[in-house]
Amino acid sequence: MKKRILLLFGMLSVFVLLTGCSEIKKPITSESTGFWNEYIVYPLSWLIKEVAHLLGDNFGLSIIFVTILIRLVLLPLMIKQTKSSKAMQALQPEMKALKEKYSSKDQKTQQKLQQETMALFSKHGVNPMAGCFPLIVQMPILIGFYHAISRTEAIKTGTFLWVNLGDKDPFYILPLVAGITTFIQQKMMMAGQEQNPQMAMMLWMMPIMIVFFAFSFPAALSLYWVVGNIFMIVQTYFIKGPDLRAMATGKAGEKK
Repeated sequence: MKKRILLLFGMLSVFVLLTGCSEIKKPITSESTGFWNEYIVYPLSWLIKEVAHLLGDNFGLSIIFVTILIRLVLLPLMIKQTKSSKAMQALQPEMKALKEKYSSKDQKTQQKLQQETMALFSKHGVNPMAGCFPLIVQMPILIGFYHAISRTEAIKTGTFLWVNLGDKDPFYILPLVAGITTFIQQKMMMAGQEQNPQMAMMLWMMPIMIVFFAFSFPAALSLYWVVGNIFMIVQTYFIKGPDLRAMATGKAGEKK
């Protein structure tokens, strides 16, 4: 969990760095050069524009469609992440027993604990970092979306519902919905897992960061995040349905 928190901070730092780079002021075209422009930003810009033309030049609907398309492409990774989370949950009793067995804080004991823990993961075919890989994949896409929106005049000047896609949401509705849906999605992902201070911090930290950044960035980026979160909520419900129902039943039992 600590590694995931550090990874999250690192990726958000990269996001802030890249969104502020000098190229953000240069229009993206088929003539733009460089790996980043040719293989990430321009393809996203082109896809959003092409889909928008098919949808009556509605760039808001185009962003929703492209977001769902990207989520479908990433679906195998996200399913793997959810299954990895469930596998880690199943190993919690054995991991707790190991921590109790090697409770001493000296270096030799902690090294032995780490070795035994890794052996446990290997035995059950669990990769503790599998849950981080989808985050690593999503970050370039998120930054690419930001550049595609900001550097494509047609998208930047497009409107959808009450927002100008290239400007901040004047009522802060989309940033707040992005934060709320992030919280719900993470809460569902953590269903059935043994709670600890690091997980509790992660549960609240990520939505707060999303809201903080979404307040300053184009509304189109918030729209992308909201649609992606809703997709993830539905996906998590179908994959982790038994855990979620068990958690709900347990809470109902406690109230009774």
